[in-house]
Amino acid sequence: MTKVPLSRRDFLKVAGLGLGSIAAMAWRVGMVLAADAIAPPLPDFPQAERLGRVIGGGKVPIKLHPDIDSSDVAFVNDDDVLPWLNEVVGKRPLWYSQRFVETPQGYVYAPNLQPVFNQSNAPLQRLPSTDGFWAEVTVPYVDLALANPPARSPWLKNGAKPRLYYSQIMFVDQIKKDEHGELWYRVKEKYGTFGDIFWAAGAAFRPITVEEISPIHPEAVNKRIRVNLLDQSLSAFEDNQEVYFCRVSTGGKWDKDGNPSEDWATPLGAHSIWRKLISVHMTGGSSGGGYDLSGIGWTTLFSSNGVAIHSTFWHNSYGIPKSHGCVNAQPEDAKWVFRWTNPSAPYEAGDVTISGSGSTKVEVVEG
Repeated sequence: MTKVPLSRRDFLKVAGLGLGSIAAMAWRVGMVLAADAIAPPLPDFPQAERLGRVIGGGKVPIKLHPDIDSSDVAFVNDDDVLPWLNEVVGKRPLWYSQRFVETPQGYVYAPNLQPVFNQSNAPLQRLPSTDGFWAEVTVPYVDLALANPPARSPWLKNGAKPRLYYSQIMFVDQIKKDEHGELWYRVKEKYGTFGDIFWAAGAAFRPITVEEISPIHPEAVNKRIRVNLLDQSLSAFEDNQEVYFCRVSTGGKWDKDGNPSEDWATPLGAHSIWRKLISVHMTGGSSGGGYDLSGIGWTTLFSSNGVAIHSTFWHNSYGIPKSHGCVNAQPEDAKWVFRWTNPSAPYEAGDVTISGSGSTKVEVVEG
């Protein structure tokens, strides 16, 4: 059977099947499941246009005023989801960011919240190709059920709750429906994976289409990226004209004990992009000072030791060094870089490697 990537037309067709078509395509959907759902349902998130997921690493205070010295009115914990009413400039002396987010209860220091939305989707009724499709999480978080126990990835073996967060990207290779008509996706990683496969609520995922990964300005010549470590910024140039700018977080230059270290520094100098992936599982470092992260979207590798520009969901501190050497970017910025730079990645594989000439240059400078 010919493999067909997911286009907008495909999406409309498979998302809008009638009951008769669903029955006719039962071999693509799978058998109706037993009484209980195969993964946890989506939570009832707060009703607000914009939300913030708590990412403070423990108890995070809600302040009476946008001032770190203001009195605490409440405390929230990691993965609590709050209405994001407004973002204001406040007061936190000696810290880079002075931004606070207004919530119904008070003010939360902005770097302690991941900006998220709660955009539930109509799940696809069947796979649009023989292999599956790429999909992005569009809700604050979705809980998972391990489809092939025991757990293999370090983050799961260390006791973390199986969960994906807003903007993470996975590959969907099966769809099943339970007796209540709810549709569930089987999601996995194609690259860097330890082999874990999960079931999750299909409504949490937005299918990524072929059109949205199409190259930006493919006709442009002399494309180059400049990452400035001093002001924590990324600029894209076509010839000498800047066509894109964003704040990023580069290597922190600190070890796990908070001491200066070059181990996590973003490498200076001129580099060439050598690989791009729609999504990849990233691991690095050692026990206590390492990391193990799944579903990292829009990854653009430019250094031989694995340094990349990529999407980030675990912090909101762009503008200060925060990473283990990579260039952390907001999801929309990482996606733009992924689409604009050469080479372009094909949809089905979601991965491209290049050697020699023909790729976009990345220059890392100190100022």
